[in-house]
Amino acid sequence: MTHDWKAIDAAVRVEPGKKSKLRARDCIGADLFPEREAAEEALKECAKAIDELQDRLWAERSRALLVILQGIDTSGKDGTVRGVFNKCGPLGVNVTAFGKPSEDELAHDYLWRVHMAVPKKGMIGVFNRSHYEDVLVVKVRGLAPAEAIEQRYAQINAFEKHLSENGVTLLKFMLHISKEEQRERLQARLDEPESNWKFNPSDLEDRKLWDEYQAAYETLLDRCSTAHAPWRVVPADKKWRRNAIIAAIVHGALEEMAPAYPRVDWRPSDFKVE
Repeated sequence: MTHDWKAIDAAVRVEPGKKSKLRARDCIGADLFPEREAAEEALKECAKAIDELQDRLWAERSRALLVILQGIDTSGKDGTVRGVFNKCGPLGVNVTAFGKPSEDELAHDYLWRVHMAVPKKGMIGVFNRSHYEDVLVVKVRGLAPAEAIEQRYAQINAFEKHLSENGVTLLKFMLHISKEEQRERLQARLDEPESNWKFNPSDLEDRKLWDEYQAAYETLLDRCSTAHAPWRVVPADKKWRRNAIIAAIVHGALEEMAPAYPRVDWRPSDFKVE
């Protein structure tokens, strides 16, 4: 690979204990993968390598990787899944999209449905939205008491620490787009007939609360970027750059995990298939 994934990671990581300064962060990231052609080639290489490493992870079956994608409407969570994991077989990657909680889910604590979806050993799990909705939309919309929401930051950190201590590596990505880019993407959903189905009038209501959502994101980035599960704020105004950045980091993290095919306790030469 021609890129340095650790340098890319350092550029987008929110260092634990430091302020994220979200609203001062770049949404374009021109210094990361400056050329589109090179970024798309790197994405292809990373996607292929992720598939190969996932095969080893599945064979090993002792650890799991959880990729969390958070972002406002149109930030590209679905597109990231397609772009980064398109080479992986369906048996090795499980994608969970968290929407409005069901009646059964609301009958349990807010982390119950999330823990149920954590990938089992050998799998890569991808969360399209996640438990962080419970300190985002729930906070902005006032769907729970302020004191309950305040407790959740520490609870989430403890939950993620539990996962990391039990064989789950966490990669958390906040897809950071500008308000102008969101406007263009929402308008495109209205202008293009084949994209009309993607438009939801409620997206416009959330757009009116842009500043409140940005503040809520900044708080969770400041308080929930930890040594065991740091946040990455990925410039997402350019879809091809967003995908290349995330693919590079996922690939690099899997390489560091170094999954290996298990060794058998017998000699293949002792057998013959007739």
